Amino acid sequence: MKTNFFTKLLSVSAAIIAIVLVSQVFIQSSEPASVSTKKAETTESTYAISALDIPASLNFAGEEVPVQRYDIKESFDRELLVNTYWQSQTILFIKRANRYFPIIEPILAEQGVPDDFKYLSLIESGFMPRAISPAGAVGLWQFMRATAREYGLEVNPEIDERYHIEKSTLAACKYIKKMHDHYGSWTLAAAAYNAGRAGVNRQLARQKTESYYDLLLGEETGRYVFRILAAKEILSSPEKYGFFVNPEDKYPVIETINIDVNTPVANFADFAQEYGTSYKELKNLNPWLREAHLTNSSRKTYSIQLPLTSKQFIDAPKKAVTDSTEVK
Repeated sequence: MKTNFFTKLLSVSAAIIAIVLVSQVFIQSSEPASVSTKKAETTESTYAISALDIPASLNFAGEEVPVQRYDIKESFDRELLVNTYWQSQTILFIKRANRYFPIIEPILAEQGVPDDFKYLSLIESGFMPRAISPAGAVGLWQFMRATAREYGLEVNPEIDERYHIEKSTLAACKYIKKMHDHYGSWTLAAAAYNAGRAGVNRQLARQKTESYYDLLLGEETGRYVFRILAAKEILSSPEKYGFFVNPEDKYPVIETINIDVNTPVANFADFAQEYGTSYKELKNLNPWLREAHLTNSSRKTYSIQLPLTSKQFIDAPKKAVTDSTEVK
């Protein structure tokens, strides 16, 4: 009896479960077609990835890019897609450019270097003043130590002018102009900035050409000029590529005042406080100061940037220094 009872109970339970499952299938399948269509339409209208139109003509520093060639078009297309759809990076590029272009552009113009080279600095460092490459290149222009010294920058444990925006830009101009004098081409000068003159010369001789666009190069240098071109294209017309950044969202140029220092500085934290600022802000404005002190045994004059609010303290720095010394 007990066996028959439990058998019947299990049979009834199984039947109930089966009925519930079948009813759910009919309920799900009976959803109006219009609802499914609306879901599809909503998905289509809110998210879409598309190919990008390639401009009919491109130039770098006034030199025409042979964009009609399939290999050139595809190389540029790659960098345009990468930068358009790596949205967070490109938004940061647009924001930072608003701060650094006004510093770099006048120096390029004064030195007779085409304005397009500001995009070279952008792709080199992402406009991060403290950028350091795995190879040891640093700053906005990514100078190696030996090259920096060759072009007049001071590099030692306490001072590293590769991090000095104005001075490193001037050194970059010297290098670029020297490469242009050698090649007669701004495009090859840009390639040499990445690969070095010896590397570019070797490939030009090996491949019997005088054009960057005819060279078969390694991954980094082969993409280099196209990365510059893509940055130029997007930052010149950001809305065209879907980037809408309000003026107030762009990073502003920081207003500063300079003070000349030709003596040792025992402690930059004390120095910062004497001028009404913080050690952090002092170092952010002067990343080329590499230590917490400055020996300066040669009594060289250095121009240190301070926030504009420090102006009120500049009239009496000697008194502040004296007071600080007495407290110690």
